[in-house]
This record gives sequence, structure tokens and C-alpha cells, in this order.
Amino acid sequence: MAGYIYIIGNQKPTLYIGVTSSVKKRVWEHKQELVNGFSKKYHLHKLLYYERLETIEEAIRREKQLKNWRREWKLNLIKSQNPTFEDLYSKIE
Repeated sequence: MAGYIYIIGNQKPTLYIGVTSSVKKRVWEHKQELVNGFSKKYHLHKLLYYERLETIEEAIRREKQLKNWRREWKLNLIKSQNPTFEDLYSKIE
């Protein structure tokens, strides 16, 4: 089963990195504020970045790696694929 890592944010942007097997469903849950915690508290509704990995285990490893990155590196990763910080939700394949 494939896995995804995703980065959601708001206008500042405050960033949250998560892992899921269904990125479209999970981001929808964040947008509806059905996920209690950090993303709900800071109104993180914009999908800024995501990656598909072959397995959920690979996605978990990648999530841990990205969570250890400096904020600047995370922003550069987002900019490399999404330079205007648009909400990618409608473009999920």
C-alpha cells in the first residue's frame, strides 16, 4: 500500500507535516477541522506539498526525516514544487 507525506499550512505559513495512506481524504479532514490538535488550533487548511511513496513505512520514515529539518529547508522544499504556495488540494491525483 502506498503512503503519502504532506505539508499543510496557513497564510503565515505555519506548517504541519503528516503521513497518510489517503492524502485527499486526510487533507479534507484537516480542511473541515475534524482533526483535533495542532492543525485545527492554527487553522491549517492549505495543502502546500505532498509526496507519494511506495509503502506507508517509507512515508513514515520520510515524515520523520522532514520533521527534523529546519524550517528554511521545509520552505525551500515547498518552493521547489509550489513556488506560489497555492493550495494543491484540487490537484491531487
